[in-house]
Amino acid sequence: MHRDGEAPAFFCLDAAGRVAAVIEFGDPALLRLGRRLIASGQPVDPARLGDPDIELSLIEDDDMKMLPIEKRFTWPASGLDRVPDWVYTSREIYDREIERIFHGPTWNYVGLAAEVPEAGDYIRTNVGPTPVVMVRDHEGGINVFENRCSHRAAEFCRELRGNAEEFVCPYHQWSYDLKGNLAGVPFRRGVNGEGGMGPDFNPENHGVRKLKVTQRNGAVFASFSEEVECFEDYMGEEMLTDFDTVFSGRKLKVLGHYRHTLMGNWKLYPENLKDPYHATLLHTFLVTFGLLVAGNKSAMIVDPRGRHSTMASAKSDGATVSAENKAEMRAYRDGMVLEDPRLMTFFEEFDSPWSVTMQVVWPGLIVQREMNTLGVRQIVPNGPNEFTMVWTMFGYEDDDEEMTRHRLRQGNLMGPAGFLGLEDNEAIKFVQDGMLNSTGGEHLVALDPEVPAGTSTTLISEAAIRAMYRHWRQEMGL
Repeated sequence: MHRDGEAPAFFCLDAAGRVAAVIEFGDPALLRLGRRLIASGQPVDPARLGDPDIELSLIEDDDMKMLPIEKRFTWPASGLDRVPDWVYTSREIYDREIERIFHGPTWNYVGLAAEVPEAGDYIRTNVGPTPVVMVRDHEGGINVFENRCSHRAAEFCRELRGNAEEFVCPYHQWSYDLKGNLAGVPFRRGVNGEGGMGPDFNPENHGVRKLKVTQRNGAVFASFSEEVECFEDYMGEEMLTDFDTVFSGRKLKVLGHYRHTLMGNWKLYPENLKDPYHATLLHTFLVTFGLLVAGNKSAMIVDPRGRHSTMASAKSDGATVSAENKAEMRAYRDGMVLEDPRLMTFFEEFDSPWSVTMQVVWPGLIVQREMNTLGVRQIVPNGPNEFTMVWTMFGYEDDDEEMTRHRLRQGNLMGPAGFLGLEDNEAIKFVQDGMLNSTGGEHLVALDPEVPAGTSTTLISEAAIRAMYRHWRQEMGL
């Protein structure tokens, strides 16, 4: 079909009525429209699209939004083995994720109790994209509340971390105590009998929004929902066992932080940790030094609901990798050695058959145990096409000096400049670029078809990704 004019364009529709391609002849506005329609994955009315008397903006903003979201965003008929691009690129889908997932009945990691050891200690953190403050009060409790002044919505906490007796909004100096209660309003009663708040103003009704909080052995989680299940039920027995291997009750000691931003959809990072296939192919360090190699004892473990998972492997000697498997792994580098071989020393300190576990706690936490380096990664979405990763590396208070130095040394495996992180960051950007700049379509996640969705004992599997999107579709009502 085409629109008449000096520079016509041809819009190609698939069987479901969605724009699959556009060919334009000199009108960039039509090309931009085509790209947006492809990225949205929404069916269009061919008659309206081809009518030259209808404004282009109405085709998106009026005609399409009259349909319910369930009609406009339809999953491929083939099932879970294909994921449509709009899952990652649509602003409307992203907004629904914030409402139903991050602000819904989920437990969201916000920090470690060890980051706020004393009364008044606080950190600025997030629940999804929403800024919150985590602070320890004078009774020893940890509170989490929105970083939003109840007066004019300014973010009143501006530092990443610190110690305070109260939080004061920089705009009009409204102040809040360590539990999020409104403590002070300048000129509340006006000046010289004029102005100020009305006689019915009650400070108790104007504190900041407080979140439900739970802790598990030093890890702190918050939820916008009062209906969220207890954390133990939220995790399930098998996932809780993996979580408690790292968070065993030993007091934690924070070793440092990384923070960086990636140009991709936030779900691509949980996917990455549910994708052992890539780990055997992309990461030169992993495969060359035997940390995660096809043929290792390994598993991709998924909870029954499909939301949480653990990628697990037992370290092998790189020399034991078969010639057949080496031939499949372009990232493998025979003869590569370390200047400091201590980096690969593994002290068995956990009651676990695995030397590597990467656990995804839905929706936005990764708990990493890579040999003796320990850390958590918090995902902070910034929109459909960008997210920030906040890494916190830690050890235990009872570690001796040698173990602390060893954890710091092995910390070079991780982070935005780590031996294992750079490739993931680039790959995620390449995926998002492919979806944003091409004709649109679907992802293929069909590896290991004998496991429709869930736990697999092979690394050459995408069953955990399928399980995640089975759960995601239920949460999103799609």
